[in-house]
Amino acid sequence: MSEQHYHPKTYSVRNSVGYLIKRAYALMLDSLEPAFAAHGFTYMQYVVLMQLRSGEAVNQRDFCRTYRHDSGAFTRVIDQLADRGLVERERSAEDRRKVNLHLTPAGHATCEELIPLVVEKLNAAVADFSRAELDEMGRLVNKFIAGMQGELARTAHAASAATDLGRTAHTREGVT
Repeated sequence: MSEQHYHPKTYSVRNSVGYLIKRAYALMLDSLEPAFAAHGFTYMQYVVLMQLRSGEAVNQRDFCRTYRHDSGAFTRVIDQLADRGLVERERSAEDRRKVNLHLTPAGHATCEELIPLVVEKLNAAVADFSRAELDEMGRLVNKFIAGMQGELARTAHAASAATDLGRTAHTREGVT
């Protein structure tokens, strides 16, 4: 078993990696929101535009699942971006129930206008980091993400196995 870095008797939320990542996110949001507002955007609108630009999320379901965002609120964000001519909706050819999202040329241009705002804020936040420190931080955060994904997969597998075991026991007892 790997080393246990956290212990119930000495645990402090302020030293938890999860808390620190969430705190960094909140501070980043506090820094970026006014910059986006000055250009007529919200942080969430920026995130949607950038995710579509990168191809990470192409439909509402994927986006809402990845970002834990409410589907109704997300629809309003997409409506706002579509009304501005930045995003288009398109029914999936494979599954007519799915609606894929695409950036328009104006959406791509808007991303290119907003990226320098983010770059400026990020560079200010990491000004005291060396290149090696920044690379190491990125590596470690990605390692943490991989660890959390692995833990979620193990938990899902264990829950699935327990459910299957319960079904097998009920079937043997004549209960279906």
